[in-house]
Amino acid sequence: MSKVPGPIVLMEPLSGKTSLIIKINAIHVSKRSKYQEILIVDTDDYGRTLVLDDYIQSSYYDEIYYHESLVHPAVTTHPRPSDVLILGGGEGATLREVLKHNTVKRAVMVDIDGDVVELSKKYLPQMHQGAFDDPRSEVRIEDGFVYVENALKRGEKFDVVIMDLTDPYSSEIAKQLYTPEFFGKVKRLLREDGIVVTQAGNSFYFPEAYDYVLHGVKSNFPIIAEYSVWIPSFGYAVNFVLGSLKHDPHSLSAEEVDKRLFERGVRAEFYSGKTHIALMNMPIIKKILRV
Repeated sequence: MSKVPGPIVLMEPLSGKTSLIIKINAIHVSKRSKYQEILIVDTDDYGRTLVLDDYIQSSYYDEIYYHESLVHPAVTTHPRPSDVLILGGGEGATLREVLKHNTVKRAVMVDIDGDVVELSKKYLPQMHQGAFDDPRSEVRIEDGFVYVENALKRGEKFDVVIMDLTDPYSSEIAKQLYTPEFFGKVKRLLREDGIVVTQAGNSFYFPEAYDYVLHGVKSNFPIIAEYSVWIPSFGYAVNFVLGSLKHDPHSLSAEEVDKRLFERGVRAEFYSGKTHIALMNMPIIKKILRV
């Protein structure tokens, strides 16, 4: 660990013209992997923080709001999720949340950058909380696009696919995984009542990118849910898009959500039946242009 002697800050780009300035207290990792720049730092407001290509991915003090919102609406909506595929999520927090559901028998996490996974294991224990060592976990260091194509050839099937990737506007790595064609492949990988969910950046600062992701999901799934959650370390509300082949998350009552969480042994700090209802009824925020 390298202690920071003076006022060193991270300039977190919210858009091309707006940035968030974050004071760094210590640097644990500064490494250029084959794919991206990796930083693991300590900050005052957000605690231990993972940064990829200048964009914060996760921080100790607020990651539960992101990861619980990404995972639980989709996994809870499915009546009995057994096999779950995670694309991305190298720090292991998405895997952690998936494994809270005792119905899950197999959780495959595919991340292209092995350096992110190994560094997270060492420096971000609060994120993964041992999820990598769970016997139900299968961690693959592989391009998610390639994994999906090969999984289709192998005839694999999943109940839920969770896309925890970098934003299409923040990195070149994930762009091909947001296309309508790729969502079509994900659909074929799902069982007949399967569900996919993806983070979709921010609809206010990057409306074109958000609409592109939304179009990809809508092109392949008959049931769509759009929602967002404010993430302090991101400096904005992150958007999520859920696509389902059969089960509608809007139809679940707060009581049914809480019942499923209890029966599956899920303990969540943010997500609950009431939270689910709120997420499913939240309007999407975009710029209002008045002449």
